[in-house]
Amino acid sequence: MQKSKVFGSTLIIAGTTIGAGMLALPLASAGIGFVPSILVMLFLWALMSFTALLMLEIHQYADSTATLHSLAKQILGTKGKYIASIAMLFLFYSLCAAYIAGGGTQFGDRLHQWFNLDISAHASTVIFTIIVALIVTIGTGTVDNVNRLLFLIKIVTMAIVLTFLAPNVSEPYLLSLPLHQGLVVAAIPVIFTSFGFHGSIPAIVNYLDGNTRSLKKAIIFGSSIPLAVYIIWQVVTLGVISQSQLLENSGLSALVSSLTQVVHHTNLGQAVGIFADLALLTSFLGVSLGLFEYLGDVLKSKKGSSNRTVSALITFLPPLVFALYYPKGFIVALGYAAIALAVLAIFLPVAMVHKLRKSAQNPMPYQVRGGTIALSVAAISGFGVVFAQLLITFGVLPALG
Repeated sequence: MQKSKVFGSTLIIAGTTIGAGMLALPLASAGIGFVPSILVMLFLWALMSFTALLMLEIHQYADSTATLHSLAKQILGTKGKYIASIAMLFLFYSLCAAYIAGGGTQFGDRLHQWFNLDISAHASTVIFTIIVALIVTIGTGTVDNVNRLLFLIKIVTMAIVLTFLAPNVSEPYLLSLPLHQGLVVAAIPVIFTSFGFHGSIPAIVNYLDGNTRSLKKAIIFGSSIPLAVYIIWQVVTLGVISQSQLLENSGLSALVSSLTQVVHHTNLGQAVGIFADLALLTSFLGVSLGLFEYLGDVLKSKKGSSNRTVSALITFLPPLVFALYYPKGFIVALGYAAIALAVLAIFLPVAMVHKLRKSAQNPMPYQVRGGTIALSVAAISGFGVVFAQLLITFGVLPALG
C-alpha cells in the first residue's frame, strides 16, 4: 500500500510540474539556443529539488497535516505566516484562474469535437471547474487515482508527438547560440516556474503520513521525471524549428502550426492539443489540491476539523469568477508568478531551515546536505529569479513564452 502511495505521490508531483507551461519552454528558449537552455534547466531543477527537500526537513518538526501556513507561523512567527499567506494565495489563485480560463475553453472545444455539443464558454468553464472541484474535495487519494490515469495518457500522447518529431531533428538547429546574453536572463523565470510543485508538498506529506524515506523518493523521482521530459521536449522542438522561425512566430498556436508543417502530418496538431489538455488538467489538479489543503488548514476550527465544502468554495469560486469576467487581468498577474514562487519555494524554506538548525536542541534524523553554503546559494539564486522577472516587468528585457 505504501509503495502504491509513493508511486501515486511521485506522479502527482510530476503531473503538477509538467503543466501547460511546458509548451512555453521552446518559445522562451528560442533566443538562447538548446545547450544554454539545458544548462539553465539543470541548475533550476537542482535548485527546486534542493528546496523541496528542505521542505521535507522542515516537516519533521511538525504534524504530518501541517501546511506552509502553519509551518511559517510555527517557525517564523506572525510575519512569516503573513508572507507565506500572501505569496501562496497570489500564486495559487493566479494559476487556478489561468487553468480554469484555459481549461474551460478547451473543455468546451472537446465537447463540440467529440460529442457535437454546443454550450457557451461560460457554461463549459463552470462545468469544468465543478468536475475538478469534486475530485479535489473528495480527497488526495481520488486525485492520485485520477492523476495516474491522466498522466499515463499524457505520456502516451507525448510519445506519439515525439515519434513524429524525432526523425526531423536537425543538429545545426541544436547548436544555435544565444542571440544576446539578455535573453538568457529573460528565459529564467519561465523555466523556473516550470519546475514549481512545492505547493503540493504538504498534501503529499499528509498522504504519506510524514514518512521521510517515502517522501524523499517521491520528491526526487517526481521532480526528475519532468526534467527528463523537458530535455526530450527541447530536443524535438528546438531541433526541428529554426531559431528565427520560433522568434518570428511566438505563441502556442504558431508553435503547433510550425511543428505540423515540419512533419507534414495533420494528426500531430490533434496530438499536441490533447497533450496540452492533459498537461493543463494534471497541473490544475496538483495546484488546486495544494490550495485546497492550505485553505483547509487556515480555516481549521479550534477542534482541529475543517469543513471541506467551505474550503472547496473558497478554493474554486474566486478564480472561477475572475476567470469568467476578468481573464486578461489574471493573465497579466501570471507574469509575477515567478516572484511569488521564489518566495514560497526558495526564501521561506531557506529561512525556516536556517532558523530550525540554529535553534533546535535535538536535530531531526534527516537533514539536507550542503550546510550554510547551500542555503546561501539557494537564496542568492532566488534573488536572481526575482531580479530577472523585475527586468521583464519594467521592459528592460522582453517577455518570453
